[in-house]
This record gives sequence, C-alpha cells and structure tokens, in this order.
Amino acid sequence: MKRRLALGAAIVATALAAAGCGSGAGTGSTDGRPQVVTSFYPIQFATERIGGGALDVSVLTKPGAEPHDLEITPQDLARMTRSSLVVYSRGFQPAVDEAVQQVDSERVLDVSGAANLTLTSAADEGHAGESADEHAGHAHEGADPHFWLDPHRYASVAEAIGARLAELEPARAATLKQNTQAFVDELAQLDQEFTTGLKSCTIRQLVTSHSAFTYLAERYGFEQHGITGISPEAEPSAAGLAAIAQLVRDHGVSTIYQETLVEPHFAQTVAATTGATVATLDPIEGITDASAGKDYFEVMRSNLATLKQGQDCS
Repeated sequence: MKRRLALGAAIVATALAAAGCGSGAGTGSTDGRPQVVTSFYPIQFATERIGGGALDVSVLTKPGAEPHDLEITPQDLARMTRSSLVVYSRGFQPAVDEAVQQVDSERVLDVSGAANLTLTSAADEGHAGESADEHAGHAHEGADPHFWLDPHRYASVAEAIGARLAELEPARAATLKQNTQAFVDELAQLDQEFTTGLKSCTIRQLVTSHSAFTYLAERYGFEQHGITGISPEAEPSAAGLAAIAQLVRDHGVSTIYQETLVEPHFAQTVAATTGATVATLDPIEGITDASAGKDYFEVMRSNLATLKQGQDCS
C-alpha cells in the first residue's frame, strides 16, 4: 500500500510539472479547439459524434487494450489536468476513478448517473448449484458498467455529454444540440432494429464468457448467464462451470458467446462439454482491425446478426 501511494504521488508530481510546462488548465489544443479527454471508446465515440469536429477529443484507453486494466501514465494525467473537460464513467476503470481526483471537479463529467447503472449480472447473484461458500469464492463487482450495449442508456449518456459540451462551447450550443439529437435518433433506429430482429428468438438464455451484456439482455428479453462475473479476469469455480453446462443442456442453448479482448478458454470448454458452438459477441470496449465494423453502429449490427443466428430467431 505504501509503495502504491508513493508511486501515485510521483505520478501526480510528474504530471503537474508536465502540465506547468505546457498550456494552463482548461486550455484548448494547438489549433484552438477545446481539449476533451475521454476514458474509453464508447464515451469517445459519442463525444466525437456530438462535437462534430469542433473539439479535440482524445481517449485514454488505446484500441485493443482491455479498458478494465488501464494504467494512467504521468503524460495521461498531465493531459487530463490541462484539458477543458474529462468525460468518464465512475466504477468502470479504477485507474481513471483515481486520476480524476487530481482534476478540477468543474472540468469533469461522470456519466454513470445518466447511464442508470442499476443491474447486476446473473453471475454476481450466484450460479445454480453453487453453495454459499462456493459463490463467495469468486469475484462479484456489483452493477454492470456496460451501459452502451443498451441503446436507451447510451442515448441518456449522449444527452448528458451534449448538454455539458454546450456549456463548454455556448457559441456552438445550437449545433451541439442538433448533433446530439442526430446521435440519439441513430440509437433509436438501432434499438428498433434489435427489437424487431430479436422478438421471435426461441432461445432466451444468453450464455456469455463474461457478464458484459446484462443491459442488452434486459432490454431485449434475454436472461444472461456469464461464465465469469463482470470482471473478464475472474475465474469460475468448478461448480459454476458445471451449473452453466447443465443450464445449456436443460434449455437447448446452441451457442456460447466468446468476446473480443477476453480469453476464450472457458467459453470453449463449456461448448466442448455440451456440444454447443462458439460465436463472437463484441462488448465494443474498443475498435481494432479485428472488429466486425469500423464503429459502434457497425459492430452492434454485427452483434445483432450473430444473436439472430445463435438464439434461433426466425
């Protein structure tokens, strides 16, 4: 603990020194646009779409990196402390939660309230067949932070971002409002496509490698069963794996969903044990060359096609 505190103090000191050598807190980029630092891809994507090029938007989590494991460098913290706004979701990335404490609170937007993070995963409530001691033996982290997989929650976050950007740039408020509405309208169209495409699915049990799809499942009438909990690094107990395998057999589940950025071993084990197939469902925590699309909307539509096949939707 002492080592961590000492390291944190060193990072802060380095960051403040770096910030002092550059532009002052809250200044714009070299081309005059306000600097907005976002924590990870879905927040970056919404902010860029709403800003429409009028903002210098950057992201702390590099493409292809696991956002839960992000470590803040002195350069990252310096960028945060001198930005016009930092946008993040509290509880998703511990390193960001800690770093924003060094930023003027008036220049920080936490979107977790707008996201309405009310649901916990089935894994956090216990697998069928586990004793209390077995359930206590693996990780449980509380509310699912993956709000963007529900277009309704993502729209609420977009509206919160748009309102804050309008405060930041009052001269562009009308345009920012229009951009926000256009983004929300796209999300409404996406929601309609999911509602229509998934309404006739005969398999309603959704078995995923980790519990990232709680909000999507709740929105479209599925019951998610994560092999691990919300954390992709958690490991299921033997009883938990057996319970998932039995659920797959009992409910005729034909597809187990592995994810990008997550080790597929446990999904493949359950599939091999039960005769199910494995498909990829992307939680869209980042976009890489391996993603099934170049942005959030394209990957979500790829997810829709995967779900329609895997959940036997006519």
